[in-house]
Amino acid sequence: MPSIEKMICITCPVGCTLEVTHEDQTLLKVEGQICPRGEKYVQEELTDPRRMVATTARVKGGLHPLVPVYTAAPIPKPRIFELLAAIREIEIPAPVTMNQVVLENALGEGIDVIASRDLPVA
Repeated sequence: MPSIEKMICITCPVGCTLEVTHEDQTLLKVEGQICPRGEKYVQEELTDPRRMVATTARVKGGLHPLVPVYTAAPIPKPRIFELLAAIREIEIPAPVTMNQVVLENALGEGIDVIASRDLPVA
């Protein structure tokens, strides 16, 4: 039996409210999108929702105790808390450079976690 639900598209700043008709992971109809990206977004949300993750990681011997980090690509949404736990376990030796890979192939997903700024030695 088809389900109807509302979603807000996060692909662009417009944030269209979409009315989605689907049967499990099979998309039947999308209404309310202003641009063609809305339908693609909904299909990905139904089959493999992913998000970018930004947080901080501990630094040993740095000017500050934490450095901001982010994923190089979106990771599967159900694995976000697992990734955050893995990042909590690492401690990066200073100095840290912007775009330095601080966690390679996170969770075996083929996605690196990268420092988003330089952090010199204290």
